[in-house]
Amino acid sequence: MGYRIVVVGATGNVGREMLNILDEREFPIEEIAVLASRRSLGTEVSFGERTLKTDDLDTFDFTGWDMALFAIGSKATSKYAPIAAKAGCVVIDNSSLYRYHPDIPLIVPEVNPDDIGMYKNKNIIANPNCSTAQMVVALKPLHDRATIKRVVVSTYQSVSGGGKDAMDELWMQTKGMYVPGQERAAKIFTKQIAFNVIPHIDVFMDSGDTKEEWKMVAETKKIMDPAIKVTATCVRVPVFVGHSEAVNIEFEEFLDEDEARDILREAPGILVVDKREDGGYTTPVECVGEYATFISRIRQDTTVENGLNLWCVSDNLRKGAALNAVQIAELLGRRVLKKG
Repeated sequence: MGYRIVVVGATGNVGREMLNILDEREFPIEEIAVLASRRSLGTEVSFGERTLKTDDLDTFDFTGWDMALFAIGSKATSKYAPIAAKAGCVVIDNSSLYRYHPDIPLIVPEVNPDDIGMYKNKNIIANPNCSTAQMVVALKPLHDRATIKRVVVSTYQSVSGGGKDAMDELWMQTKGMYVPGQERAAKIFTKQIAFNVIPHIDVFMDSGDTKEEWKMVAETKKIMDPAIKVTATCVRVPVFVGHSEAVNIEFEEFLDEDEARDILREAPGILVVDKREDGGYTTPVECVGEYATFISRIRQDTTVENGLNLWCVSDNLRKGAALNAVQIAELLGRRVLKKG
């Protein structure tokens, strides 16, 4: 016996990836519905060997459905998620809308699976920000061993985090560098993204941090430990898919780099590729389409008493969004609903 699953926002990048991953991981499905806004109504999407036609989100009845994976923006989610939740369908939301609500769990299954029971408060589970998700997967096993005091992270985030239009802008600007008459001015981004990097993701806050940087701080504390100090600088780079992070960690106790490497090799969701030679590390191009969070460049930081540096790479459309949502659904099924 399987689950009755709804994918909301099935025509977008993340929604399509959710469908791919549900199929790849052979999630036990009895029935599936794919929903979109009226402007995308009737659009066909692939689900394994099947082609599904989208239904209208406005008129869909969530009664009798087990879980709904939401991949739409916060504004639309604020309207439709409460409707689904009230109908008894558990919402797994990829937007930022519910991440900081004290009664709603923010889940990364490899990190805080025991928080899943909190879903009963609102019938909603939040999926974290893409840059946070991959980082906490790397931090959790190290925190369990030596207790993290402080994290300094610089991110190198792909344009797919900004959606299809952002990917199109990078493509057209790159093309315009070589084809006369094809030049494209910045529209989605604040400056040219092709052959450039932009230290600005989301809006600026009064503190001088951007909202993306604030998210990494707040979400790491909620998912892992409120005592951890985090400071972030988030940068958009001309990469289509795959986020990278340079992470500096200060611990309460000394942690040798060799022991850290061994701990990470045994940790769930992580693949260590760390050879001190040319190419002995993972880059965004190599992580596309993969489930794992890749860790490289593990080494001591001798400028602080108990410091460590590492390089962290992941497919942001997968672990940073769709994969984590499906893993939440799997966890919910195993621990609570138990129909699969």
